Amino acid sequence: MARKYFGTDGIRGRVGEGHINPEFVLKLGWAAGRVLGNGEGGKVLIGKDTRISGYMFEAALEAGLAAAGVDIRMLGPMPTPAIAYLTRTLHASAGIVISASHNPHEDNGIKFFSSTGNKLPDAIEELIEEELGKPMTTVSSSRLGKAKRLEDARGRYIEFCKSTIPSRLDFRGLKVVVDCAHGATYHIAPDVLEEIGAEVIAIGAEPNGLNINEGFGATKPRALASSVRVNGAHLGIALDGDGDRVIMVDETGEVVDGDEILYIIARSRLTNGGLQGSVVGTHMSNLGLEVALRDLGVGFERVAVGDRYILERLSEQDWTLGGEASGHIICRDRTTTGDGIVSALQVLAEINKTGKTLGELRSGMVKFPQELINVPLGGARAADVMASKAVVDAVRSVESTMGADGRVLLRPSGTEPLIRVMVEGREAAVVTSNANAIAEAVRHLVAA
Repeated sequence: MARKYFGTDGIRGRVGEGHINPEFVLKLGWAAGRVLGNGEGGKVLIGKDTRISGYMFEAALEAGLAAAGVDIRMLGPMPTPAIAYLTRTLHASAGIVISASHNPHEDNGIKFFSSTGNKLPDAIEELIEEELGKPMTTVSSSRLGKAKRLEDARGRYIEFCKSTIPSRLDFRGLKVVVDCAHGATYHIAPDVLEEIGAEVIAIGAEPNGLNINEGFGATKPRALASSVRVNGAHLGIALDGDGDRVIMVDETGEVVDGDEILYIIARSRLTNGGLQGSVVGTHMSNLGLEVALRDLGVGFERVAVGDRYILERLSEQDWTLGGEASGHIICRDRTTTGDGIVSALQVLAEINKTGKTLGELRSGMVKFPQELINVPLGGARAADVMASKAVVDAVRSVESTMGADGRVLLRPSGTEPLIRVMVEGREAAVVTSNANAIAEAVRHLVAA
């Protein structure tokens, strides 16, 4: 069934536009309560990031769930992975996150976790959409849901994060800068790092409802890199607004992206006997990661872009590790979803065990030069462009020239009328030339 409201990661958009308004979210809470409560009430957790509209949508969801006869536990500002963890460990029927992740404060969204701490299956989202098409009703007063605030949610999650690395490790003497993106980890990540013994400098940790992801966080690591250099820190950790992704900075201020973090964790797990199966990345993962893992004797599989698809593949095969260059790292042997704090702790543990710097750990993987060109479609259809003989021939020609030392990815954007042309290879000049050749073939067809 084609879904009207749910995208690949819940429902998201500009606040006050489309479906991101109080009236719709009220009914969404009711519809979700009807489906997830199975007609027997149940308990649903609600958490949010720090954007100002979270207060409004929190109240709307609470009212809708209560009208459906579902009890509510309010968590307040909490990272997305914390809500997944607490939903599972508190045996709730579901968890709801009010967040637009790395987007600016003008946006917001609603996403769900099942009772197991995983994202909802498509079939359940479709059932919620069916309920949204019905008139809203209210259960009798004696069956209305009750709301309580879970006062110790923060402490529970901090202890969980710490439990994902051995308690015997001593991080005293390690100076870390942590960038919380003025988001949901502002009152958690610094405390986790301090409690394991590190010296912590926190930046991007003063949310005011409007500054989430503004100049800070995993998508804007410049402030972190500067702070690491100025403070003489050993490394930096940048989280995004809802805390499910992480980018790091080494001792020289150089950015360490999700592909490199994934490589470090994979090699650590391999050394310690904790790596199960292949590592899963996406079609956008750097070819250097695939080559580096192959040199270690580790398999690597690619899936569609999105942590949802990574988790699906890991679950299907019962594998334990996957991630994206953007910093969504899933350590399935530790938790059920991408978790920026947990992923960073795995890297810190490897630094502690090996005595190596972050720069030294990343050096085992050499990133291949990558060129990405976005070509506007104009009035052309993406499917027609990608299937055309001229474009197919251009791609095949480049692939034949580059052989095993290169990779071509041609795909339509999921959000804009664009064709994305991506080429990777060992030599930057060759990569750029080949990307331009394919992009030109696309432009010529669009203009025809």
